Amino acid sequence: MFQGHTISVVLPAYNEEDGLPITLRDMPGCVDEVIVVDNNSKDRTAEVARAFGAMVVTEYTQGYGAAYKAGFRAATGDIIVTMDADGTYPRTFIPVLLDVMLDEGLDFVSCDRTGHKKETSSALRLFGNWVLNQAMMILFLIRLRDSQSGMWVFRRALLEHMDLSSDGMALSEEIKIEAFTRPGVNARELPIYYRPRVGESKLNLWHDGFYNLWFLVQKRFRGLLNPQPAVHLPRLVGKAAAAPVEREIA
Repeated sequence: MFQGHTISVVLPAYNEEDGLPITLRDMPGCVDEVIVVDNNSKDRTAEVARAFGAMVVTEYTQGYGAAYKAGFRAATGDIIVTMDADGTYPRTFIPVLLDVMLDEGLDFVSCDRTGHKKETSSALRLFGNWVLNQAMMILFLIRLRDSQSGMWVFRRALLEHMDLSSDGMALSEEIKIEAFTRPGVNARELPIYYRPRVGESKLNLWHDGFYNLWFLVQKRFRGLLNPQPAVHLPRLVGKAAAAPVEREIA
């Protein structure tokens, strides 16, 4: 629990037995539950997750988005934190993000990896992210440095007001579109550091890149036909913390 609010961490996992120990080890004490969604893994992903005390949810529909939506349905915390199961995202940074979220009355935080990476991304990956960032700006007027980031912190109550249709990698951009364009939702992008992944990447740069771009176009024109109603959520108020949280937010 963090300042009176329960915290759920949701991790989609497909053959991540090597990355999970790094991801789950030393999870911050403020986290009330960790949910690992086993998305048809062929290795010991579920066994490793349970060994670290995580709840394991099995999702048979293959896909990043399908796994996340299964995890969201299982989550019970007031606030949900998402991360990949490959050791890339900083679990120790969770209290800092929560502190900023509550202090500034945010409903949704998207994390930016671009300026704090431990290694340089390939030229193809950098170009692909730039194209998708520009498409988000042109189609939805959302200016993000990292539209494809997989670490988000948000109020679980927001899910009732979101139309999340993608079962694939496009869920990452879709949930940001839902948060940043929905009237009444206070959303912000914050920087984090990012480590090299453990194990092999499941991302197909060409296939997933073109799919995500096409999804943005489809999502935009569906939105023209179905305007989004405003969201009215009471502001989250954090109780006084026992000790201040050291921040390194730029």
